[in-house]
Amino acid sequence: MADMERLNKLSELVIGAAIEVHRHLGSGFLESTYERALSIELELRGIQHEVQKPVALEYKGRSIGDGKVDLLVEGILVVELKAVKDLADAHKTQVLAYLKATEHKLGMLINFHSPLLKDGVKRVVLDTARD
Repeated sequence: MADMERLNKLSELVIGAAIEVHRHLGSGFLESTYERALSIELELRGIQHEVQKPVALEYKGRSIGDGKVDLLVEGILVVELKAVKDLADAHKTQVLAYLKATEHKLGMLINFHSPLLKDGVKRVVLDTARD
């Protein structure tokens, strides 16, 4: 399966799992609650993932510490979770930064505060030609 095709399929699976979590919990909880619930749902669906995956950050080839990705799915899909009234440009910028640091192509922002979860899901693609 081509990389982008695999990423698209994974993103659909993650969205399905997130919708199930949102259906059961609704909005109003902390981000960490949704992170734990989504991790359980992904596990129940047999989807490999890592929670709070450390990401090495570098400046001019030197380590400057670690960031943490909320979820790294199948080793290739970066997922950042939020529980905020509205997603801001800074949230997209955060995902882009993690994509650059990990050299992955696709990330997702999922905002569990949205009344309809589909309205709180944003795909973020790293455009290596521009970024």
